[in-house]
Amino acid sequence: MTSTRTPTPTTDVWLPIAAEEIEGLPEGLNYRFWDGGRDYPADPANCAFYVVPYMKGAEVAVRPLEAMSAVRVVQTLSAGIDHVEPGLGLLPAGVRLCNAKGVHEASTAELTLALVLASLRGLPGFVHGQDKEEWRAGFHPALADKTVLIVGYGSIGAAIEDRLEPFECARVVRVARSARATGRGPVHALDELPALLPEADVVILSTPLNPSTQGLVDAGFLAAMRDGALLVNVARGPVVDTAALLAELGSGRLRAALDVTDPEPLPAGHPLWHAPHVLITPHVGGSTSAFLPRAKRLLAAQLTRFAAGQPVDNLVLTTD
Repeated sequence: MTSTRTPTPTTDVWLPIAAEEIEGLPEGLNYRFWDGGRDYPADPANCAFYVVPYMKGAEVAVRPLEAMSAVRVVQTLSAGIDHVEPGLGLLPAGVRLCNAKGVHEASTAELTLALVLASLRGLPGFVHGQDKEEWRAGFHPALADKTVLIVGYGSIGAAIEDRLEPFECARVVRVARSARATGRGPVHALDELPALLPEADVVILSTPLNPSTQGLVDAGFLAAMRDGALLVNVARGPVVDTAALLAELGSGRLRAALDVTDPEPLPAGHPLWHAPHVLITPHVGGSTSAFLPRAKRLLAAQLTRFAAGQPVDNLVLTTD
C-alpha cells in the first residue's frame, strides 16, 4: 500500500543537485547531495526520497537501492526509467517510481528538429566541405511537403509535433502503444505500423524502452520504410536493431540520424561511426540549458507534495 504519512524532520532526501540551488524546497527534510560518487552522503537506510543522478548510467542509479529500506519515492530526472528498472526488485513494496515528464520535452523536441533538418538539408556534408575548403553546392530535400511518422506519441512526441507545425509538412502521423483520439487527430496503435511505414518520408522514434519496444525497429520494420526515408532516433538505442540498420545504411536505401545508439556510448571502431548517410549525436537530447530550470521546478513541486503527504506526480509504477 502507498504511504501518505507526513515525513518527519529526520527524513533524508538524496538530491543530485545541491539543495541551496533549488528554490521552493519544503522545510523539515534533510537534504543530502549525491551525484553518483563513490561515497554516500549518509546511510542509505535513512533515505525516504531518492532522486537518481542524471545520465550516470544504470550501475550508479541502482547501486544504493538495496540498502534503501525506508525509501518511499524514487524520482528519475529522465523521461525513461530503463536505467532504474534492474534495481526495482531490490526495493520494498509500495515504493513509487516517478519519471521526469515535463523536463525534457523542449530540449528533445529541439534536437529532433535539428537532426531532421540537418539530415535532409545535408549539413554534415557542408561541414566536411568547409573543413576541406570545398564549395559543395547541390540539391537537397526539404521538410516541407513531407509525411512525418512519430512513433511514441507521449509528451515528447507531442512537443515534436508542436515544432513541426510551422514547417508545412504534408502530414504528421502519430503512433503510440494503443490507439486514441487527440485534438490534432488520431493516434494509431503500434500494430498498425506495417501499414503506416511505407507512407512516411521521416520516421521519428520517441518511444520509451520497454519489452514491447526493444528491437521494435528490426529488419522487417526497416524494409517497410520507403526508399530514401529518414529514421530519427531520440528514444533509446535498443529500440533499433543496429545490425539491421547497418545493412540498410550500407545499401544506401535509408538514412538515419541517431541521438542514441546500441551499444552506448558507441565505441571507437564501431561500423556505425562511418556508415553512409548517418548523423550521430552523443545522447544530448536533454543536455541543454533548458534542463536545470525544469528539473529544479519538478523537484521542488514533487518534494512539496511529498512533505505534505500528498500524491506525487509522474507516477510510473508502485513496487509490490
